[in-house]
Amino acid sequence: MAEVDSRAWRIGALCVSVLTGYVFVSSAVTSRGSDLRSVGGDISTLLQDRARQVEVKRSSATALEDQIADLSAAVGSPELEQLLAAADDAALAAGVEVVSGSGMRVTLTDAPRSSDDDAVDPNQLVVHQQDIQGFVNALWAGGARAVTLQGQRLVSTSGIKCVGSTVVVDGVPYAPPYVIEAIGTPSKLQAGLDGSAQVEVYREYARKYGLGLQTETKPSLVAPAYTGQVALQHATVLQD
Repeated sequence: MAEVDSRAWRIGALCVSVLTGYVFVSSAVTSRGSDLRSVGGDISTLLQDRARQVEVKRSSATALEDQIADLSAAVGSPELEQLLAAADDAALAAGVEVVSGSGMRVTLTDAPRSSDDDAVDPNQLVVHQQDIQGFVNALWAGGARAVTLQGQRLVSTSGIKCVGSTVVVDGVPYAPPYVIEAIGTPSKLQAGLDGSAQVEVYREYARKYGLGLQTETKPSLVAPAYTGQVALQHATVLQD
């Protein structure tokens, strides 16, 4: 009987050892050498950490792009020079050049906590992705030459997504208030806002629930160059 108990104990110890090793290996593979749960898990710290990670990767990508540009310039190929010249001509439209001038600043904020009661859906008290996108589209319709969100340049491939109580723009998370700046003729930009059905819906919710909305005319704004990666996908219509 004692021999059976001893054998059972050895088998049990072996199973525990195997299971422990499996957990350690799984954790290492999943975390890829980093902490699975970082210290300081509050939302502000997590947002700052994610923003720093994205900025480091962007800086690395910019450095590599500069190296590519230097190597391309050293080739001395006429065909390559033509392609580089065409790329320079498209730089402004693509958003990869700094733009400055007069324009408008729009600030959107969540409703104050005092407005939050049991009779109101909490979703009505926060700024959503479609609200920000509505203002951005309205400013583009008003002839904006460049638009930024939280100081980040927006281009045709920029993605704005809601993640919990924050908004993620091209991989970088931001918390409210959300500041949109557009460079262009202020009167035309205002006309774009006034003619937008989505902007009018937000204004109605601002009046009803206390969402923040502030628009300002600015004599001087600067939109930095877009530094993210551009990945385009398109389809071609097949001809009969």
